[in-house]
Amino acid sequence: MFEKALGLPLHVLVVHAVVVFVPLLVLLALAYVALPRFRARLDWAVAALAVVAPITAWVSVQSGEALQERQIARGFSGEILDKINEHAEYGDVLFWITLGLAVAVVLLLVATGRHDRLPKLPNWAAPVLSVLVLGLGVAALVYVWLTGHSGAEMVWGNTFE
Repeated sequence: MFEKALGLPLHVLVVHAVVVFVPLLVLLALAYVALPRFRARLDWAVAALAVVAPITAWVSVQSGEALQERQIARGFSGEILDKINEHAEYGDVLFWITLGLAVAVVLLLVATGRHDRLPKLPNWAAPVLSVLVLGLGVAALVYVWLTGHSGAEMVWGNTFE
């Protein structure tokens, strides 16, 4: 299911969605935290990204595992397999950070929301969640870079030197 799309490895296609949606989630979530007067305009976009970003990260991990299994079956071993494993570890961590960020963002939306149907959270919840969103956002950006860089190094190596 996660192997190919349009004749290409699905992983090659879906990683670009992760590179767009995870940083966009971080950017809009931080804007939501830092610019309270714009929260009413940002809340739906932030909520949508809190759903989309972890899904793209999960699909990327699943498709990466399928590609990794295919490469092992083709005889990849040694240094290149070590690089693939390092890249996969970064991707796994990125998924969990993105999922945690998404949960924190949704809870922050609930804590700061003015809708009557939303549950009321304690007053301390919004500042704590804001700090959590900031920390997880920075971690997500770091792991997007680490994961993407390790993958690009594997594929492109010293091509542009």
